[in-house]
Amino acid sequence: MKLKVCGMKYTENIEQVAGLLPDYLGFIFYEKSKRNFEGIIPELPKSIKKTGVFVNEYKEIVISLVEEYGLDAIQLHGDESVEYVSELKNQLTERRALFIEENKHIKKQKNKHTISKNEIEIIKVFGIKDDFNFDILKPYEAIVDFFLFDTKGKERGGNGVTFNWEVLKNYNSTKPFFLSGGIGLEQIEEVKNIRKTDLPIYALDVNSKFETKAGLKSVENIKRFKHEISTN
Repeated sequence: MKLKVCGMKYTENIEQVAGLLPDYLGFIFYEKSKRNFEGIIPELPKSIKKTGVFVNEYKEIVISLVEEYGLDAIQLHGDESVEYVSELKNQLTERRALFIEENKHIKKQKNKHTISKNEIEIIKVFGIKDDFNFDILKPYEAIVDFFLFDTKGKERGGNGVTFNWEVLKNYNSTKPFFLSGGIGLEQIEEVKNIRKTDLPIYALDVNSKFETKAGLKSVENIKRFKHEISTN
């Protein structure tokens, strides 16, 4: 099970958390979020996938930020339709091919972002509280790489509250998904228990439960969490 740490904001903290080698680091590009990212992403280990989080954003802006930051994945956290996702996927593929062709002369240098030749992963988010109709996911299955299930709340993520994981027993797809929503040290045993099921949980997504303030993560707590969930 992989680990994504989302809502990164401060350069030194990004570097410290990256030192723990999570699989994904999430950067929120949403002005209404208190974790909105506007800085420079420092050089990260190759194994970490830089993930941009967007909420009902213009496709042109998403593509622009993918190229500016060299994002490896995008997380769609709004009410994006099947048509929107499909068009974005196609445009990303076209722009990525063109971008790589135009910049193929660029060689890896220190403090320079390299251009990923891999397809951009698309993660589509759905909010859950006490119930959910998983049938609405079917039209998205062919066009996204992963689903992400978060707690439906006042904010677009980062609410610090878990949803009823029992709902996931009704998951009727083979598409792997990220499990999110108020996951912290207190949920370690619950995480271990749900790992024993046959649910296709690809990754855990953590955020606010590991913060000392919005966007600033406790490195020690993430380190402990990462260690605990990797042991039986």
